[in-house]
Amino acid sequence: MSVSRLIRTAGLAYVRDRRMIQTRSVGKSAFYMAGGKIDPGETPEQALHREIREELDAKVTDARLLGVFECQAWGHPPGTPLEITCFIADLANEPTPTSEIAEIRYFTRDEYAAMPDVAPGSLMVFDRMQALDLID
Repeated sequence: MSVSRLIRTAGLAYVRDRRMIQTRSVGKSAFYMAGGKIDPGETPEQALHREIREELDAKVTDARLLGVFECQAWGHPPGTPLEITCFIADLANEPTPTSEIAEIRYFTRDEYAAMPDVAPGSLMVFDRMQALDLID
């Protein structure tokens, strides 16, 4: 029996009007934290800056660590662990979906939880952000 390899990612908790941004990749049904996999030799914050530039054509400013969240990776074989190093940050410009992103949407915690497909890692971040009274 093989052990699934840990997926390490960096995520962006960007808030507008008490709603947090989520992205839906081309060909996917669920919305996820904006961000992505951490490349070898890269720090989580370096990955955050690179991924947000690639996905949203935006520059991250004032990144602060929110926390590290661990759960089952959505859309991967059962038992695949996910580790999201999530940052609260601002953006220097308006986020715009690039070719790999089909849609950007802002959600309250309950709006996200009511979606047909919910990524467990995103929901954990929504819960933390709501507990901190940063989103509705």
